[in-house]
Amino acid sequence: MKIEILDTTLRDGEQTSGVSFAVTEKLHIVRLLIEDLNVDRIEIASAKVSAGEFEIVKRVSQWASANNVMDRIEVLGFVDGDISLNWVKNAGCKVMNLLCKGSLKHCKEQLRKTSEEHLLDICSVLDHAEKMGIEMNIYLEDWSNGMINSPEHVFFLMDHLKDRNIKHFMIPDTLGILNPLNTSEFCKRMIEHYPGLRFDFHAHNDYDLAVGNVFSAVQAGISCIHTTINGLGERAGNAPLASVIAVLHDQLDVNTNVIENNLNRVSRIVESYSGTRIPANKPVIGDNVFTQCAGIHADGDNKNNLYYNNLLPERFDRNREYALGKTSGKSNIKKNLEAIGIELDDVSMKKVTERIIELGDKKEIVTQDDLPYIISDVLHTHGTEKIKLINYSLSLTQGLRPTATVRIEINGIEHEQTAPGDGQYHAFSKALWKIYTKLDKPKPDLVDYNVSIPPGGRTDALVQTTIVWNFKGKNIKTKGLDVDQTVAAIKATVKMLNMIENM
Repeated sequence: MKIEILDTTLRDGEQTSGVSFAVTEKLHIVRLLIEDLNVDRIEIASAKVSAGEFEIVKRVSQWASANNVMDRIEVLGFVDGDISLNWVKNAGCKVMNLLCKGSLKHCKEQLRKTSEEHLLDICSVLDHAEKMGIEMNIYLEDWSNGMINSPEHVFFLMDHLKDRNIKHFMIPDTLGILNPLNTSEFCKRMIEHYPGLRFDFHAHNDYDLAVGNVFSAVQAGISCIHTTINGLGERAGNAPLASVIAVLHDQLDVNTNVIENNLNRVSRIVESYSGTRIPANKPVIGDNVFTQCAGIHADGDNKNNLYYNNLLPERFDRNREYALGKTSGKSNIKKNLEAIGIELDDVSMKKVTERIIELGDKKEIVTQDDLPYIISDVLHTHGTEKIKLINYSLSLTQGLRPTATVRIEINGIEHEQTAPGDGQYHAFSKALWKIYTKLDKPKPDLVDYNVSIPPGGRTDALVQTTIVWNFKGKNIKTKGLDVDQTVAAIKATVKMLNMIENM
């Protein structure tokens, strides 16, 4: 059995508060969805939104036409005669998803029309679409409320539309009110009443049940699921693509055309474009989901992978990691040391373990990248630091650009440079890279910069700055901890410099 996927990141996902994709970002996401993930269909926009949106849709249509994927590009349209249809046609698209009212309440109170009057308006749009050669799908907006409170309205529309030239009937839980039990019941009723039709299920996550409802919908016989990258969408968002794919493949043993191996990378790109961060514990794509914390888990993994399940990180181009902190045992630390090619005797291992537990009790976050520094400190060896920060000066004056002077030692020789910047850390970085440029040393590219500030308003609280770099095609994540976020970033940077010096 194969389930079709429609991704609506660029339409419903862009309705996330604060999210608006630039033209180049939308075009890139289209290519990622079609080429990298091989999603079956994508909904890219709503008709009539703006002149800018029209130009974006035109550019997507041109690309899709040149790459023979026009049938996979869809636009949301409205029950407005031929207005939306003309917008879609002029933009170059060939498929429109018509937004109809799937509950009597919406029909009566928003449109001020009866079911019969709404049906006539829908049929008018369908007639125009046939003449214009535009393929039609239909959304029954607020269908879940319709099935609960006015099923007669739902079945009246369906009885009169089932024989029209409609490819997909899209049944959305618009307000995210369903649960797996009534999702299954309502989907079965639709399929049993209209066995020859193709139904899509569109979930929202208001009760954190979107993926569970997807599970029930597919079990009931639904053949297409709507998703968004990272679960973007209004309110609590939509069903996240990565989670849906994992559940479909593993829990229901059904196939899709989606390429699992690219899910994490595409999710990270969309995270960057949207500005909406992926929670660390987000299934499949979160930073922590393939990280074992308890030492007993690492020990179990050493003994025939006792703590593994089918959700293997390698499927998503990721690696299993072992967190370091107060719950770390010797097995956790040993796993991390193996990953970076360091071997310790039992006495040294005990000392390092004690130091990591001590740091964990202070709520400091210890990463694999910190291990060489901890080992150096505990065992009183300092050979790992080829680059040392001698001192630096940061100047911040109202009305003037921040300036930084940096002095570092590289292999025993000191170097100093001064540079202005758009912020204190930016100035520090520019001064640092002036030294590297002068020495003709390769430098990394900054990929991501994240500051975690504890809540509660304490001005003396420790701030953690996490920076992701790319050096020679490899991503490196370093963290710094300090009461000042710029100092924390500088600490993370010095760690990175020593790491790449030894690569």
